[in-house]
Amino acid sequence: MKRFKIFVIAVILVALLMGCASNNGDNGLEQSGETDRGTTSNNKSDDKVVVEIFNPKAETKSQMDKLIEQFEKENENIDIVLTTVGAGQNGMAALAAKFASKEEPALFILPGRAIAVNYIDYLLDISNLESAKQAIEGTLQGAMIDGVPYGIPLNIEGFGWMINKEIFKAAGVDPDDVTTYEKFVNAVKTIDSQKEALGLEAVFGFVGDDAGFASQYSNHFTAPEFDNDLNVAYEATELNWKYGDRMKEYTDLINQYNVQPILSLDYSTAVEELFANGKVAILAQGNWIVPTLDSIDPSFSKEKLGILPFFVDSDTEGYISAGPSWFWFVNKQKDEQTVAAATKFLDWMYTSDYGKEQILKSFKYIPAHKGYDITDIEDPVSREIYQMLEEGKTRVWAFNQYPDGFYSNMHVELQKYFVGNITWEEFIEVTSKNFAELRQK
Repeated sequence: MKRFKIFVIAVILVALLMGCASNNGDNGLEQSGETDRGTTSNNKSDDKVVVEIFNPKAETKSQMDKLIEQFEKENENIDIVLTTVGAGQNGMAALAAKFASKEEPALFILPGRAIAVNYIDYLLDISNLESAKQAIEGTLQGAMIDGVPYGIPLNIEGFGWMINKEIFKAAGVDPDDVTTYEKFVNAVKTIDSQKEALGLEAVFGFVGDDAGFASQYSNHFTAPEFDNDLNVAYEATELNWKYGDRMKEYTDLINQYNVQPILSLDYSTAVEELFANGKVAILAQGNWIVPTLDSIDPSFSKEKLGILPFFVDSDTEGYISAGPSWFWFVNKQKDEQTVAAATKFLDWMYTSDYGKEQILKSFKYIPAHKGYDITDIEDPVSREIYQMLEEGKTRVWAFNQYPDGFYSNMHVELQKYFVGNITWEEFIEVTSKNFAELRQK
């Protein structure tokens, strides 16, 4: 409990500083988020059990609303209160603030055990849940602490190089032929040489202003160092950047052919304005961008979107990263009826016919559970990610096992390197030292 209190204080202080840095609050903590469907109280009302859900994935708000509406129709004795806030660090700070103010939700989402361990006193062992028993083998590992599973995987997400196949082909590059590191570099240079004719602002739209995406990018180079094993990543006391030379090569390539200034490029601009409108050809993103792209151009994911791997420990064998990115956790400190209602919702969400339909059709998730017809996944890239996962052509989400605070600190150093304020050797030295120090805390 002492560790959790220290964690909460640290997160809230960071959030307050972020809030003070912005007059309009765009970069500050979304303290209250957006609460729907009644009161946030967990007291019984009209003999109903109230279950508050904390959702840091703002892009799924409308889908969650629809899901909850149907669940409440089928379970008239349960009221679900959905609180949705911004994603990333703001979402985690908002959750910590709720726990600090004794307004703990019954269900909440975290990115894995590196954060979940701070909430260990609240976490329910989910071994007996049907949604745990139906989880695909290995998908519970990212939320296990001391061998006990505490989290239900939200979904499977995969990331690598998301490409606009239409632009590649217009430049005379067949994406299916990009099968080595050298061919990827040549593809980038070929597209850049025709940038004006293709109507591009740049080849890459790398998001330089966001620590989360920098962390995901680093995953391609750290996962193989950690033997592609979440347990190894979680227990690692040091990061030696075994594949740092290849990371430097990719980073230099990005910086040379990216929309500038790279440090100012945010997610919305990169995905919604540039990539969706054919102004950049390559993003370091994942299949989570599909709903956004299709909302702008309904044909995008089916006709234009492709995915290419990173070539890290081999010039000829490429991998994407894939696996559960987030997990649902149940607050065991709620009363017995609330805990029962919360677990009932989780099981219903992932195992009922209606829930499974929504997971595929509405959320457009790659399921992390059995019993789904994978041919019902609508976009080709998500099907390809699922196939690559089955074929062992993926890396685990190792960055979710970094020590608390590391990916934010690493992002600062990467930004310094992008603008030439430090050398790559200095980036390696500073981040390696920071990783070891944070792991010791």
